[in-house]
Amino acid sequence: MTEQVPEKLRLDKWLWHARLFKSRTLAAQQIASGGFRVNRIVVRKSHHTVQPGDVVTFPKGPYVRVVEIIALGTRRGPAPEAQALYQDLNPPDAQPKPERKLGAARREVGAGRPTKKDRREIERLLGRP
Repeated sequence: MTEQVPEKLRLDKWLWHARLFKSRTLAAQQIASGGFRVNRIVVRKSHHTVQPGDVVTFPKGPYVRVVEIIALGTRRGPAPEAQALYQDLNPPDAQPKPERKLGAARREVGAGRPTKKDRREIERLLGRP
C-alpha cells in the first residue's frame, strides 16, 4: 500500500519532515516568533500551508536559510530522504561567517590575570613547590 502525498502541508510539519528543525514544536515556536516568509509573504502561523514550488525564507542560527520546496513527503525519514524535499537556494557554507567575539581564550599574552599555567611557571621560577 502506497501512501498518498498531499497537495498541501502545514509549514511546521514540512519543516520537521525536511529535518530543518528537530521537532514540530520548535518549528512552530520559530514561526510564531517571526522572520518566516513564504513566497516573500511574512508568515506567523504554523498552520500556514505550503506546496511544491514555494520558497521559504527563515533565520536559522546566525544564517538566513532560503529553500525551495520540491516535494512534501509523507513522513520524517532519514536525512537523504529529507534533503530530497527541498533545494537550498542559499546554503550556509556560501554565506559570510559571523565574526567571533574575542574571549578569554584569545587574550594577548601578559594581558589580564595569569592563567593556571602562567601561575605554575611563576611558582617554578620562584622555587616554590
